[in-house]
Amino acid sequence: MITKKTILSSVILILSIIFITSCGNDNKKEVNSITDNEIIDSYVYLLGRALAVRQEQMDFNDSALEYNTIKYNETGKADFVNPNLDVAYMEAWIAIDENSAVILEIPEIKSKYYTAQLMDGWGEVITNIHQRNYPEHAFGKFAICLKNTTANIPEDAFRIEVKNKKIKMLARVELQDNIEEAIELQNKFKISTIGTPKIDPIVDFPMFTNKELPLSKLYTYTEQFLETPDTKMNEADSLRQLADKVSAYIAASETNALIVDSIIKNKAIPEFINYAVTKAGVFKNGWLAPLEAGNYNGNYWTRTSANFVGIWANTAEEVIYYMVGQDSDKEPLEGGESYMLKFDKQNLPNENVNEFWSVILVDFPTYRVVDNELNRYNFNNYSDLMYEEDGSLILYVAPKYNEKWPKSNWLPAPKQGGFNLTLRMYVPKENVLKGEWFPSSLQKL
Repeated sequence: MITKKTILSSVILILSIIFITSCGNDNKKEVNSITDNEIIDSYVYLLGRALAVRQEQMDFNDSALEYNTIKYNETGKADFVNPNLDVAYMEAWIAIDENSAVILEIPEIKSKYYTAQLMDGWGEVITNIHQRNYPEHAFGKFAICLKNTTANIPEDAFRIEVKNKKIKMLARVELQDNIEEAIELQNKFKISTIGTPKIDPIVDFPMFTNKELPLSKLYTYTEQFLETPDTKMNEADSLRQLADKVSAYIAASETNALIVDSIIKNKAIPEFINYAVTKAGVFKNGWLAPLEAGNYNGNYWTRTSANFVGIWANTAEEVIYYMVGQDSDKEPLEGGESYMLKFDKQNLPNENVNEFWSVILVDFPTYRVVDNELNRYNFNNYSDLMYEEDGSLILYVAPKYNEKWPKSNWLPAPKQGGFNLTLRMYVPKENVLKGEWFPSSLQKL
């Protein structure tokens, strides 16, 4: 005998099966439908983190760096992506947890530019420690810690609370024309640890180069990449959901993975490279100036571009980077060719900064200095440059020296292969910050 209760139970069972099947179909539909733009955007987002992971791997594999220990880089050493040869560098990976803290000690520096730049695992600047940002405590002890730390912080330490358990520090002291003094100050920067932090291992992502960027393999590390908080990126949660969606799509089938590989190779990477060298900021006279470097206000395309071109970019208030890879005819800068860069008297870089300027030549796309007979890689406002009678400055960028030029103004270029120039304007004046000041185009000779 079939009762009302039996019929009701059967109806509930059927509806449940329909609901579960419907949900399953919806999930399957979601996994198997993806747009090119979703792949491209999520790829650029994750690539930014992968580039930071790559640098962490290189720091520890190539230079025997240890956590919570300062590495005092040799002055003038050029073995770095887009190096700054105008300062004495220090670098460190700071690792903390809820039960520990790191004490950073900075000496008093009055006559030289300096900063201790702290960054998270995505390339965002957390803070710059110097007299402009910390006028009441520009030197001495600084305690880097999580907000909820149980570590016993010394009373004389200025507390800097962060949200990341791993912090990259780059500290700089300007060389000027007194290298010995800069090195002496460099060695007075100290780090010590309170407690014994549990340190998360480095993400074991396969090594890659700027010439051979990863394809869909990137997404197999999505979960590990996203474990690092991205607290300064607007809409980071939606970007993470998008990365998860593409990851699920790839995992659904080998065919999907091949589709993603094709889109990354033929669309995402070309679009990203073009963006990195022409669109990641204000573009004028062939020069690109990312005016929102360091803190990107939601623009992860520019952030990944900065990580690609020269990892750990600083904030615009500290330095504006101008990068050029083409001449006045919009042709790529090529090895074997000669170029002229002219600054009119009213447009000299030295008159548009509050601290100093420098220009460096690097190859493309690896952004490493090019060996040359003079071991000369850059110029700055302390270089022994010759000015024209009208007060203008002409720099010559060429593989061979021409006797018609002042040799002091010759910046050796490669004999073959592409290259770029990077002009740094340290503590730029207001017109530079607003994008109103730009170098002139490079003229091919």
